[in-house]
Amino acid sequence: MPDVFKALSDPTRREILRLLKRGELSAGAIAENFAMSKPSVSHHLSTLKSAGLVFAERRGQEIVYSLDTTVFQDAMSYMMELFGPAQEEERDDE
Repeated sequence: MPDVFKALSDPTRREILRLLKRGELSAGAIAENFAMSKPSVSHHLSTLKSAGLVFAERRGQEIVYSLDTTVFQDAMSYMMELFGPAQEEERDDE
């Protein structure tokens, strides 16, 4: 789970995830949305892939990326365990 939070800590990676939320995109199409070099975008995509947040599939000359929604669900469950109803119970005890 730490890799997921590290990946989500960067605003560029969060924006890539927002783009992919609309549907799969090639690496080139993702890079067109940023004023940075393609190798820099590739590094961000690699980090997201390593964290399990995106899938990468080679289609001919292109690599197409899509969201891995199961990891998001796991991350949200983890966050709910940390900051969810248990905190409300603690406040009730005070």
